[in-house]
Formats: sequence, C-alpha cells, structure tokens
Amino acid sequence: MTERRPVLAVIGAGPAGLAAASAAAAHDVRVVLIDSAAEAGGQFYRQPAPALGARRPQALHHQWRTWERLRAGLDTHLATGRVTYLRDRHVWCVERESKGSGGSHGFTVHALLGPEQEESVAVHADGVLLATGGYEKVLPFPGWTLPGVITAGGAQALLKGGLVLPGRTAVVAGTGPLLLPVAAGLAAAGARVVALVESAGPGNFVRRAPAWATAPQKLAEGAGYAARLLRHGIPVKARHMVLEAHGAERLEYVTVAALDAEGRPMPGSERRVPCDTLAVGHGLLPHTDLADGLGCRLDGPGVRVDDEQRTDVPGVWAAGETTGIGGAALSLAEGHIAGRSAAARLTGTAPDPRAWAPAARDRSRLRAFFAALDGAYAARPVRWTDQVTDETVVCRCEEVTAGAVREAVGTLGAGDLRTVKLLTRAGMGWCQGRMCEPGVAGVGGCELTPARRLLARPVPLGVLAAPPTDPTPTTQ
Repeated sequence: MTERRPVLAVIGAGPAGLAAASAAAAHDVRVVLIDSAAEAGGQFYRQPAPALGARRPQALHHQWRTWERLRAGLDTHLATGRVTYLRDRHVWCVERESKGSGGSHGFTVHALLGPEQEESVAVHADGVLLATGGYEKVLPFPGWTLPGVITAGGAQALLKGGLVLPGRTAVVAGTGPLLLPVAAGLAAAGARVVALVESAGPGNFVRRAPAWATAPQKLAEGAGYAARLLRHGIPVKARHMVLEAHGAERLEYVTVAALDAEGRPMPGSERRVPCDTLAVGHGLLPHTDLADGLGCRLDGPGVRVDDEQRTDVPGVWAAGETTGIGGAALSLAEGHIAGRSAAARLTGTAPDPRAWAPAARDRSRLRAFFAALDGAYAARPVRWTDQVTDETVVCRCEEVTAGAVREAVGTLGAGDLRTVKLLTRAGMGWCQGRMCEPGVAGVGGCELTPARRLLARPVPLGVLAAPPTDPTPTTQ
C-alpha cells in the first residue's frame, strides 16, 4: 500500500493562498484550496466572469505577469491532482479534532456552497493554512448611506470583477494607499475623477524618506500612480476630508474641507464638489474570524505568527493580510514560507529555513516598509467623530444612530463595545459588527477590541442540523 499523503487545507485563493498552495503541493502534500469567489485571485487579482468576455483584463491590474505565474502554477498542480480547488465555498467554521491518543489533531473545514449558501460541505485535513485576506475599514459620516456612496474597494471590485463603472463623475476620498489605484483605475475606465481627497499630509511621508528606500519597487509603484493621476488631470487634495455627502434620492455632491494641525476642519475652507459617485475608504483590517474561532492569538489587529508563519495553535498557519495589512508582494512572500513550512511539518521533515531565505528577506523588508507607511498615514489623527451628527446612522443593519450610541455611553454608562451592542443592538445585524465596529467604537469613545465569534459568517439553521458532504476526491 502507498503511504497516505497529508492534506493541507488552504483557505483563500488570493496571492498568499495561491503561493502557499503551490509551495506545499510541490513538496508531497495534498492541498485542498478553498475560496468563496468564483475565480481565483482574491481582491488584488480579482477576475471578471468568463461570460463577460473581457478582451484585456490586464488593463485594470498591475503586476499582471506575477498573476500569470501564479495561475500557471495552480493549473499545473490541478492537472497533476496535487491540488483540489473548491470555488464558491464560504468557510464558516474550522473545527479542531483529536486524531488519537498521541495528542495529534486534525481539522474539519465547514463551508457553505454556492450563492444560495444553503448546503454545507466539509473538508477533512491534517493542517490548515489561513489566507483569508482583509476587509475595508468603514467610518460613518453624514450622508454615507446615500446611493452613490460606496467603499473604495467596492469600486475596485465593480471595475475588476464586473467591468462596471459605479458612476461617471467620482470623488475618491478617505485615507490609505488603496485610494491611488482606485482613482487611477476609475479614470482609466472612463470615469471623470474630480478629486482625490486624502486626510494624510505630504509632510508625514517626507519625514519618513529613509524608509521608502528599503523597498524601491514600492516607491516606483507609487510614482507610477502619481504619474497616472497627473496624466488624467486628477487634483489631489492632501490633508482634506469629506465632511458630508448630499443628495435628495442619490448622491449629488460632497462637502470637502481642509484640516488643521489638530485634525479638525478649518472654518471657511469648505467646498462643494459635484459628483455622482463617492468611493471612500479608511484603510484595511485583517480578516481574523476563522483564526479567532480556532483560538489563535492576535498581534494587534492581525494573527500572530512565528518565523515559519505558524500560529500558536498546532497545525495552523497564517499568511497574507490576515497577519497584517501589507499588500500583494508581502502576501506572496508569507504564503511561500507558510506553504514550505506546512509541507515540511506535515510530512515529518525538518524545516530548512534556507529553502525560503529569499522570501524571508522580502518579508522583513516589506514589513518594515509597511510599518513606516502605516505610521505616515496615522501620524496626524483626524477628528472625524466631531463631524458625525446624532442623526447619522452608524450601524446600517440595525439602523442605530450615533445619538443612540452616545446616549448608551454618556447616559446609560456603557464603557465597552459589548455593552453598547447590548443597549443599542449596534452590531447585531447581518454583518455581526464586522463593518460597523470601528465606527461605533469611534463614536462611543470605546476601545476597538476584536470580537470572538464562533461562526465566521451567518449560517442557516438547516445547515447546522444537516450532515455536511465531503466534496474532495478520495484518492490519495
């Protein structure tokens, strides 16, 4: 009899997950790659549906050759049977199970199948690699619920995945490096981008000039975006913010103001900017729901990992944005290291750090770069909560206003997010606080503490009651 190959479940088919899957599959591990999207690539390499017949999908991407190499590697492993790719599977829980008296553990990955998400599938694995990416940080402001106001990442997803322009006249606003590719992408697709409104000031970046030299490729990437903004005639309003979105039935214009040294709008600087689309973003947060459910320790907002990308839960690795936001290149490096480490550990081979030394050097360099970048964007805080009126909805699922949150804290004595949730229902809706937590915490003056959720997404009761099916091949 041939010896059974160990199974590694890789959750997420973005840059980190694809790099990890290829690295592990090349070293005698059977990989099951599970992703919620219809096509591999994640948000960074989001692909249009084949039925759209995109002739030049690369026009909305950069680093396209890297994507082609990732896709070719996946196709090779699919053809040889080393990787099983399960698309349209929304993982809602990873269950840790004892495999015997020796103290070893296995895992069952539970996922909802297809767009209806009314059927459950289960994947049994010897190890799990979390490459679940990140999601946008959303902060409320007056008018943010108007049709025409979308997140920056949402605008990018419409462009890349649906080949759809969210509007004809756009303002891109908020803070963070994501605003640059979003503004450039909208302009390249034919939208008129009338302003890029960034709350950080240029001085924040000048003071950290030595850090940019550590990653010349990222510096060149930023310069390329600056050139594209200039070519499309997009005005950049640094150290500004959108105070309010206005419109009767949908967005008609926004009010923009300059910020002073304390992060407050400067009186007399307000300007109205007509637009039918506002793409707004305030950075990204790591997706840690599955890691939370497994009991993995967090390091700040991301999952804590060691030099091999191992979490503190045996048999669980994490790579990419789930360990901290750092872009596609860092995700690729972490994914490669995690995949090689998982393959060695699961096959009983001593890991050899020399095998991933180049990726480790990239990881160290890029982590330092993004730490400096985060510091530049956060160097001068913005007093955004001062602009949130009591009538502003801060939890859209439950329609909880800022006034209700302030009353819970100031009158009813709530001192943390959990108590605010119990008193107002903020965070009890469909998203379970994933989108509104930063806004509710900011308005209430509470510490933003990660919520521990047993289930990573809403699950129908029928799914919990019915036995799941195993969609993976039985061959070893």
